[in-house]
Amino acid sequence: MNRKILSALLAATCGSACAQSSVQLYGRLNVGLESVQNDGVRVSRLSNNRSVLGFRGEEDVGGGVKLLFQIEGTLSPDTGAGSPAARDTRLGISGNGGTLFAGNWTTPYNGATASLDPYYPTTAGYMSLMGNGAAATVNNISDTSSFDRRQQNSVHYWTPLWHGLQLRIAQGVSEERPASGARPSLSSAALVYEQGAWYATAAYERHHAYQGPGLNDSAAKLAAAYRWGDTRVALAAERLRYETAAGTLARHDVYLSVTQQIGRHGIKLGVAHAGNGSGSAPDGTTIGFARKGADTGATHATLGYDYTLSKRSAVYAYYSRLANRRNGVADFAINSLGAQPGATLKGVVLGLRHNF
Repeated sequence: MNRKILSALLAATCGSACAQSSVQLYGRLNVGLESVQNDGVRVSRLSNNRSVLGFRGEEDVGGGVKLLFQIEGTLSPDTGAGSPAARDTRLGISGNGGTLFAGNWTTPYNGATASLDPYYPTTAGYMSLMGNGAAATVNNISDTSSFDRRQQNSVHYWTPLWHGLQLRIAQGVSEERPASGARPSLSSAALVYEQGAWYATAAYERHHAYQGPGLNDSAAKLAAAYRWGDTRVALAAERLRYETAAGTLARHDVYLSVTQQIGRHGIKLGVAHAGNGSGSAPDGTTIGFARKGADTGATHATLGYDYTLSKRSAVYAYYSRLANRRNGVADFAINSLGAQPGATLKGVVLGLRHNF
């Protein structure tokens, strides 16, 4: 639907109060026909790659201040399921002093590097290793392992841009009261630089009392990307650290992506690698896909091709291989297969994507 026509319909439906706001309907439909293997067991399936439908807009309230709002929900073209506000949803204000908002929103740590992965968010996304899994929409107790998350009940502040630099911080409010007596909360921050051909970021996130009272988890990463014309190279490095009652569990992850656009044709390569889990926790200690001990690492590589049908539509194909070492337990982060220790997962995908 033409956005001007939509705005006119919204104005006619909502009256003068609605007409004063600038409202945009947007979305993404993304489905893939997949043939995947879990240690030789083949499955054919139609997978939804986080299709979305949303409304966003702003209203000028005077004095250089704008009220911001967004409601974004999930869609599943393969099953018809969905939820109207399960994704990035917020209410806030923006002005010369920056942007302040609250709601259910992607953390600064997550958002700092998601755009560097050409397969985010699909079955082949780097979340299988980077960030230790994907947590689409969670609070402080519904997922206690992933640093790739959208945090419910969170408050965010983004500074104004200054010579390409911006600081983004967020706090997940400690509303939950688990039986352990802990008062879990989340703090996340990212310093982002984006100017010209360069993109760089340093990000940190801390999970307080996720594994129990007095136990804190943390993640830190550095990333950079550079674009030469239609070629982009990106590199990210991350350290995850968890505290458990029996000791610490730590892991180092790295990610490399290369994309090349030639007219309508796009070639995309992504490679993630997770090292063995280390620390003072006993061997076999497992949090998410991270496990302590020898041969617990994994490598996830994906090579694919996109063909642009229009400004907003593309057909794509890729081959993805996630190889665990003998004791590794990593799985595809979304559309998972239930990997057992040492499993090798493979997938060939043909998909169609449309943004509007």
